[in-house]
Amino acid sequence: MWHAVIWFGFGSVLLAVDVPLVLDAAVLPAPHWARLLVLAALCALHLARDTHPVPALIAGQPLLLLDAAMGLSLPALLAAGDLLYSAVLNGPRRASRVLLGAAFACVAVAAAVSLTIGKDLRDSTLYFLTFAPIPMLPVWWATNVRRQREAAEAERARADQLAHIVELDRAAAVQRERAAMARDLHDVIAGHVSAVAIQSEALLSRADGDATARAVLRSVRENSVAALTEMRAMIGLLRSESPDALTAPARLRDLAQLVGSARAAGLDVAASAEVGELPAAVDLSAYRIVQEALTNAVKHGGSRAEVNVRQADGRLVVEVVNDVPTPRERGDGTGLLSMTERAAAVGGALSAGPRGGRWHVRADLPLEES
Repeated sequence: MWHAVIWFGFGSVLLAVDVPLVLDAAVLPAPHWARLLVLAALCALHLARDTHPVPALIAGQPLLLLDAAMGLSLPALLAAGDLLYSAVLNGPRRASRVLLGAAFACVAVAAAVSLTIGKDLRDSTLYFLTFAPIPMLPVWWATNVRRQREAAEAERARADQLAHIVELDRAAAVQRERAAMARDLHDVIAGHVSAVAIQSEALLSRADGDATARAVLRSVRENSVAALTEMRAMIGLLRSESPDALTAPARLRDLAQLVGSARAAGLDVAASAEVGELPAAVDLSAYRIVQEALTNAVKHGGSRAEVNVRQADGRLVVEVVNDVPTPRERGDGTGLLSMTERAAAVGGALSAGPRGGRWHVRADLPLEES
């Protein structure tokens, strides 16, 4: 809209100051308002110069011929030249080539006419330099701009293709690494855990042995089977193209089994859990935190522990308290770090330390997955 208004305003000023005609050979002498009307029609076509450049150019040719019949004016010539520029720049590639050929043909015609009407070589040269640039300059300028724009688009497309190839290579490398990890888990660790489960089952099948030993063996076997189940899920997750295809089996709904294992290890556990449907990541992290806290309680000689899991204000609160005031220096010390990392992985926080003569672990996990 503003483009058409600017062209009309500029052309009106040129007509008002009576700029000399480009071609003062009027076939149809006309008043000033008639030229202004033709200019307004040409400028109105500029409203479609970006969306329909070729039809706008075609529609402008009769108006340009009408202006030429009245004596070709500079404002009409400039407005028509802008339509030609837009058609070459924004039109279809085939139309751009046709217009380029037409511009060269016009230059050839201008050269022939200049040689014909010129009295000598000087006059012919002046005529040629006057009329040849009229069609050629807009076409030449638009062709160069279009070539640069297409080159930039080609480079952008090439960059996108390279980025896509790099992403595919990265995904393939990650998939190969995950497949290697899955093979190691299956061939080495799963084999050892399976052997533990089989040997525990073999010992349980014997009639002799006291009740405590059998309870411990049963707990060992159950934990081994559960570890195998989780490991199979982990192997499937590593071999899957999408990490969301599988979910790990460890959930807070299995809290009773986890408490039973801790009790079999000699820890008196009181547990309460009041939770509904939880996001998978939060559910798994909460389960692992409880598991690690109970494991640490057994490892450091605790005799009693309390587990409380509840939802409050859009968050999941996990508390594990045991009667060990200060854990002894045992193990590799990664238990607390592992719990902290699991809480941070889902956007939560974990605190652990002595409180009231007991060891207190508290995890605060948001229920909305990030």
